[in-house]
Amino acid sequence: MKAVEVILCEHIPSLGTVGDVVRVAAGYARNYLIPRGLALPATGKNIRQLEHRKMLLAKKREEIRKQMMSLAERLNEVTLTMKRKVAEEGKLYGSVTVTDILEELEAQGYTGLHKKNILLDQPIKAVGEYEVPIKVEADIQAKIRVIVESEE
Repeated sequence: MKAVEVILCEHIPSLGTVGDVVRVAAGYARNYLIPRGLALPATGKNIRQLEHRKMLLAKKREEIRKQMMSLAERLNEVTLTMKRKVAEEGKLYGSVTVTDILEELEAQGYTGLHKKNILLDQPIKAVGEYEVPIKVEADIQAKIRVIVESEE
């Protein structure tokens, strides 16, 4: 049985991820992987194109990472003041939720964040000062200060 090398164009759990060069049976490559666009033959030209594409992607990823680090640094300086109605003992009528924090951030010009980026375990239900983590990128986090005050 003859084996050939192919470059994967899509993630295939049994073989590898996009861009991997793997050895597979010639018939599997010829009859299944290549016709369906799941792989390309590992020729010199295709390997050079893959390396060039990887280099471009790495540059783009680095650029995005710098932007996210900059955003995280700016977010670390943010303080949000939320005014809510308060009952006895500093407890709020209602709470401050992820949606409230997101709306306040957007009002201050921080667009592009989603609810899932705000890592608030449970809604804030009392007056006080809180640190709320914001997930900017997979491994980049920022912390904003949220101050909850009485409306009176």
